[in-house]
Amino acid sequence: MKLYYSTSSPFVRKVMMVAEELGLLDQIEKEPVQVHPVNRLQTLIALNPLGQVPTLVTDDGQVLYDSRVICEYLNEKANGTLFGDKDSRWGILSELTALDGSLSALVATRYEISVRPVELQWLAWVDAQMDKARTTLDYFEGKAESLEGREDIALLGLACLLGYLDFRFAHFDWRKSYPKLDAWHAKFSQRPSVLNTVPV
Repeated sequence: MKLYYSTSSPFVRKVMMVAEELGLLDQIEKEPVQVHPVNRLQTLIALNPLGQVPTLVTDDGQVLYDSRVICEYLNEKANGTLFGDKDSRWGILSELTALDGSLSALVATRYEISVRPVELQWLAWVDAQMDKARTTLDYFEGKAESLEGREDIALLGLACLLGYLDFRFAHFDWRKSYPKLDAWHAKFSQRPSVLNTVPV
């Protein structure tokens, strides 16, 4: 398999975490690319019309995009359990949707404040996007005790969200407002899949 990736993407990180959790890392060739929200990469668009990472080319040449699709493909390939069983699956997927939506909002915010000219930046919109991260963290802080012992895709997504806040939004200081998530993350982040994918 070949994965088109960027080390700074939280969605790529989630795929890499899943691959490590499932023992598939040695089956994936990594192809680094530089993507930009305005100057789109045509070579990647030829594979994925969105021109985004992660993009995975499978062993049989099928092209998959969207981190959730790729993660589910890898989970099925390895006969994994990261997406739960028939009873827990829908709750896990709903949580993952909230986490992915928050990450998309943060990535869009990052582009707004780092790519868009200062005089054109819309700060009220930035605040609204950041609030998606806040309300998602509020949700998980409220159920932090139930996270213990879980090993599923939503928790990998949560680790990616918290890691991206550390990486790109240190001023957000999520640990101060979410002490239960801080305690959970301190334990969960010792997993090799989390340690080995910290963005630099």
